[in-house]
Amino acid sequence: MFAAFTPFYFIKAGILVSLPAVYNMISIILVLLLLKVVAKFAGVLPSMLLFRYPKRVGIYTSLLMSTGLTFGTIAALYGLNNNLIDSSQYSALVGTVILSAVVPTLIAQRYFFPAPWIK
Repeated sequence: MFAAFTPFYFIKAGILVSLPAVYNMISIILVLLLLKVVAKFAGVLPSMLLFRYPKRVGIYTSLLMSTGLTFGTIAALYGLNNNLIDSSQYSALVGTVILSAVVPTLIAQRYFFPAPWIK
């Protein structure tokens, strides 16, 4: 049931993003993206290594865990709807959340895919 409504939610959340605000705040978005990925690495990679997964698998998993697409957009939309943040802040947060889903996944798939023939 919820899966049927999910695309409509993301369309609504995306329509509210201001592209000029994203352009003007690109440096802040990149800093937030870096902080988010580093924080996820700090939480996931030590656990992977503790359970003796190969380092490549640990990095791959950490990169894939960097996303927070649903919760991030819900939190940003809540802040916007309740006047806790303005439109430009909302745009920066959603831009960061979207990039945190795309960039680490591309890096993980390209450079750290744990194929059995790669050691």
